[in-house]
Amino acid sequence: MRIEIVTDTFSPEVNGVAMTMGRLSAGLRQRGHQVHVIHTGASAPAIETPASMPPPPDSEVLQVERPKQFGLKGRWQKNRPDAIHVATASPLGIAALKAAHALGIPVATGFHTSFRQRADCTLTPSRDMVERLAAEGVDNVHLLGSGVDTEIFTPLQRCETLRAEWGARPGTPVALMVGRVAPEKNFELAMHTFAQMRQAHPDVQCVVVGDGPLRGKLAGQYPWVRFVGLKTGQDLARHYASADVLVFPSETDTFGNVLLEGMASGLVTVCFDFAAAALHVHSGENGLKAATGDRAEFICLALKTLTFRPDHPMRRAARQTAQALSWDKVVVEFEQHLANLAESAKIQPKLPRDSGERTKYSCRTVFLSDIHLGTTDSKADEVVEFLKHLRCRKLVLNGDIIDGWALQRGGRWRDSHSHVIRKILKMTEHDGTEVIYLRGNHDDILERLLPLAFGRVRFLKEHIHEGLNGIRYLVVHGDGFDSVSTNHRWLASLGSVGYDFLLQINRVYNAWRAWRGKEYFSLSKRIKAKVKSAVCFVDRYEELLQGLARHRDCAGIICGHIHTPEDKQVGAIHYLNSGDWVESLTAIIEHHDGRMELVHYAPFLARLRETELPA
Repeated sequence: MRIEIVTDTFSPEVNGVAMTMGRLSAGLRQRGHQVHVIHTGASAPAIETPASMPPPPDSEVLQVERPKQFGLKGRWQKNRPDAIHVATASPLGIAALKAAHALGIPVATGFHTSFRQRADCTLTPSRDMVERLAAEGVDNVHLLGSGVDTEIFTPLQRCETLRAEWGARPGTPVALMVGRVAPEKNFELAMHTFAQMRQAHPDVQCVVVGDGPLRGKLAGQYPWVRFVGLKTGQDLARHYASADVLVFPSETDTFGNVLLEGMASGLVTVCFDFAAAALHVHSGENGLKAATGDRAEFICLALKTLTFRPDHPMRRAARQTAQALSWDKVVVEFEQHLANLAESAKIQPKLPRDSGERTKYSCRTVFLSDIHLGTTDSKADEVVEFLKHLRCRKLVLNGDIIDGWALQRGGRWRDSHSHVIRKILKMTEHDGTEVIYLRGNHDDILERLLPLAFGRVRFLKEHIHEGLNGIRYLVVHGDGFDSVSTNHRWLASLGSVGYDFLLQINRVYNAWRAWRGKEYFSLSKRIKAKVKSAVCFVDRYEELLQGLARHRDCAGIICGHIHTPEDKQVGAIHYLNSGDWVESLTAIIEHHDGRMELVHYAPFLARLRETELPA
């Protein structure tokens, strides 16, 4: 695969995200993939691209790049990747997500990102974050753990010379904290814990590895704590292994690689039941963890560790846990997630674009019904505009696209109606879209010809649509479950005339409402909602179609006919009605993650325009 990783922080910066992205990119390359990293460093080798220069250093804040145009859209148009991973939420990350959406490239975001536009999937290394994102309505969230290099981080790195520099004798316990010396790491609790440990065991030595805005202030307040600064590689591993207890009080880290490094080094870890600890620490077996937010329990557990010698069973168990968390395994999981995205997004190769370079939204399938071309009230222009913004693998036209009844009554075929047909044929030619036209009752003249096919267009009576993961949807227009349409054609035709009359009244009434500055009002919908028999008909109609779906061994039904858009789950059956393009102006879109969405014309196009990149 050709994979692009977009991140604000990358080697040689020292933090969890930079380390993780470095490990994942290197691991993917070792497995034969072409990986390019776009980041905000000042310089980069050939396999990386610096997106911008970082701002001047500021000891109080993390560095971020200056907002600018990053040229991502042009880059990916020339060399289209199979999948993109956006690691960080920032101007660079948001630009990458927009560009990926505009070009129909599948994109995964990192667990710590909170994008307004949703990605195709989100990867998080903690169950807490999976549950939180799911509760916030984020779809397709996957757990992706983190790994640890147990060859570097090992108890064999223990150094008595280094311990002696700290003032620790062979039997003296050393309590360690590793991380950015900043407020979000909960250093206030760490210092209080160190003080309590020192009071209980005056010989204990306390060491902090890391740098940050609080270092000078804390070093002045706690002169008996050794602040040794930033350490990396073998030097960092020696500091871990030469300690005995890892104090990890953070309640904000989305994971906490420090915890795994400490466990791999054979330390007893004291932490909260959160993020990495929730996944890997079994309290009392391979570490100690307090209930999240319980400071008293945290300190109490830290005091217990003062008697744990290097050969304590809990410390050996911590090492064994870490040895099972190899980076190779994490890389394989990451590779599989990206491969799944790339496979689900296999639409046609790079395609010609409409004039004006309009941004198109890529999806698997679009379902439209009840356009009623040949009638005065058909919103043909809106249909064309809607389709111009989409690139789909399959377009299902679910009946009553052409209104043969209206044309028989002398209806007028307009140029805008021809534009709809031309646009659909253009999609088959330029985009390689498969078109399935299901006959309805107003275009039932097709019944005599079914099944029929020419080119990439097929005419059928019904269709089984197989969604992602093999989910089956029965697609029918639905008039077969309307006894009036089926058994009393003359009465249905009379009803159609009455509906047209209501629409004529609606046009006049809404012209007056528009002049008064009021919104559109549907007289026909109000009548449907108020007349009890109409409500009962809709309910019965939905119930019968759900029964048909069960009979055909399908998990869902997609229909039209009654001009009432709907998306609801009834028991085991997912009922979807695509509405119409006379009043509702609605459609159903199947996204690349398999999610079905009922969309309304104006809000949907507004949503797309919000994510478009400037030309």
